[in-house]
Amino acid sequence: QVQLVESGGGLVQAGDSLRLSCAASGGPFSTRIMVWFRQTPGKEREFVAGFAWNGGRTDYADAVKGRFTISGDSSKNMVYLQMNSLKPEDTAVYYCALKWSLTVTIPILANEYEFWGQGTQVTVSS
Repeated sequence: QVQLVESGGGLVQAGDSLRLSCAASGGPFSTRIMVWFRQTPGKEREFVAGFAWNGGRTDYADAVKGRFTISGDSSKNMVYLQMNSLKPEDTAVYYCALKWSLTVTIPILANEYEFWGQGTQVTVSS
């Protein structure tokens, strides 16, 4: 059984940093693609960043490039999202998601992902 548990959200000021963590358990490891999405009320989930364990490929939404970094720690079975230079428009619930794939292409549509965490709130005040 796959479980994803996010942590690390909170309330910060514009320009601050946060690191989100996603603990993943269950299923094969090497073919995981793990991503972060975010969602604000009334809007669809938006792709933020993705990490393919097979080869370490990463991908980012244009809105976060240069500010956010996604990484994985195989020894701890964790994926992290380091968020720097946070802006009020980064305020959202952030979700970790997972799928398995034999390719390293990182899908950016939410319906491509089979497993989701419960979400963690990030609020950035101006």
